[in-house]
Amino acid sequence: MAALPVQDSSTKPLLERMVASRQLSSLDADTLAKNPLLKSEEEVLRWLAAEYGLGYTTLDDVEPDRQLLSLFPARILLKEELLPLKRDNGHVEVATSRLFATQGIDSLKTLTGLNLKPVLASTEAIQREIKKRLGVGADTIGTLDEEKGLEVLDENAEGNNLDEGAEDEASIIRFVNQVLKDAIELRASDVHLEPFEDEFRIRYRIDGELQEVPVPAQLKRFQPAIVSRVKILSHLNIAEKRLPQDGRIKVRIEQAEVDIRVSVIPMLHGEAVVMRLLRQNSTLRGLREIGMNKRELEHFQHVLRLPHGIILVTGPTGSGKTSTLYTALNEINDSVRKIITVEDPVEYQLKGVNQIQVNEKSGLSFARGLRSILRHDPDVILVGEIRDAETAQIAVQASLTGHLVFSTLHTNDAPGALTRLVDMGVEPYLVASSLEAVLAQRLVRVLCPHCKQADVSPTAQALKAKLGIPAERTIYKSIGCRECRNTGFYGRHAIFEWMDTDEEIRQLILKSASTDQIRNAARRAGMTTLAEDGWRLVGAGVTTVEEVLSVTTAKEVERATAANNGESAASIAVAR
Repeated sequence: MAALPVQDSSTKPLLERMVASRQLSSLDADTLAKNPLLKSEEEVLRWLAAEYGLGYTTLDDVEPDRQLLSLFPARILLKEELLPLKRDNGHVEVATSRLFATQGIDSLKTLTGLNLKPVLASTEAIQREIKKRLGVGADTIGTLDEEKGLEVLDENAEGNNLDEGAEDEASIIRFVNQVLKDAIELRASDVHLEPFEDEFRIRYRIDGELQEVPVPAQLKRFQPAIVSRVKILSHLNIAEKRLPQDGRIKVRIEQAEVDIRVSVIPMLHGEAVVMRLLRQNSTLRGLREIGMNKRELEHFQHVLRLPHGIILVTGPTGSGKTSTLYTALNEINDSVRKIITVEDPVEYQLKGVNQIQVNEKSGLSFARGLRSILRHDPDVILVGEIRDAETAQIAVQASLTGHLVFSTLHTNDAPGALTRLVDMGVEPYLVASSLEAVLAQRLVRVLCPHCKQADVSPTAQALKAKLGIPAERTIYKSIGCRECRNTGFYGRHAIFEWMDTDEEIRQLILKSASTDQIRNAARRAGMTTLAEDGWRLVGAGVTTVEEVLSVTTAKEVERATAANNGESAASIAVAR
């Protein structure tokens, strides 16, 4: 009998679970129970492999034979958690974590006539590889493909109603649910369903990057039905296929509510769908936990105590502006202040904060909502976005009448927000007297802690010198592993650029000065640019140089590098 590893009495529940799932026999469990117990499923499976003379694999370096895989029904592989690996001396090796659940392998033997040999692997590894090889929802699509009499209506037909076939509808419902559940579990912010001539592609945006999702090859056949199901969930017109439509879905998964914003647009080969996932129950971090440098944090805390004025957060879509503003509101949310927000959409629900949902169809715009807010005696107002001159004018007037106003604006950097307001039609003297501070931000991906490696290459050393990072400090590079889906990154971190509107900047606004002049004045007052804050994170081992370069402009990099050593950043691009 194989030697037993050091035991741990806390693993009795593990053995019970493995017996219940047919991974372990009762006899083997009794044998292990008399000795110190194993700590994980993997350790128990390795012991079983040694005990029964079987192989064990982590599946990390195994590339299953796709031609071999096509011989087996996806439905059985997924249901029984079996993964055919390769042919070996007249046998076919099949990875399983449930050695004593023999019905699955027996079914495959009967269907294929092949001689199958089990190889043990962990449940997590098998599920991961099956999803990668067969695609999301392969069992559902496989079932649909096998059903006789299934007819997917032409995508241009007027009556594409899934209610006509209960079985077909159930299968499509299950597939769409699987896609959404998978996206939520992978922390995706968006789901893209994209029709092309010969495929229906699904991609998730994870940590700001689009990642293609493996899907069954025959998915294209069911494209109209899948889009129609999304439309039904979103309360959209499934017969309308010529015009863009917008809707929303609300789902719950494991006590977490997710609000899904749906956009459907007709494309050349069918309708494309983008679903934005907004997690309603996300826990807000405190102001000190959002990763600001000491100077920016102190200035932010100072403006939160002001009785009136405008604080703007700028950046492109998806740069975390709303999350930062909610963190600020949460910091000052108490019983003596009345806080009202007008947003599109309401991304977080804050207890004690009055929140208004913009509804353009019914006539409730930002400007109209903001005018109504002022009659509700607020102390603090959050405007989701300043989109037009009318909203900008009302926000300025609100700040001048004793309200603290927070909002977002789409500009490349903090100084650009001032000239943007003037371009929108707000008088310079009103901007100068109302605007208190501007915070620009971007999101950079965080290096995966499981696989990041120190970068000791000559290029990295040269970059450290250019960026003013001490030579003894280690910078890291991305590698990629199972934990981060081979991207090298897991999660995101904000970089910030904080600009106070001091007296010099107010005078420049009154003179209609250029953005460059305002930026130079802000730099003299101590403003740190986005690129400089990015280099701080590179030096702290949080992210990579490439990540900072990907979210900042060439001019920002030049200014940051010049501030460090007076040299141009052109050499950085060359080194990169």
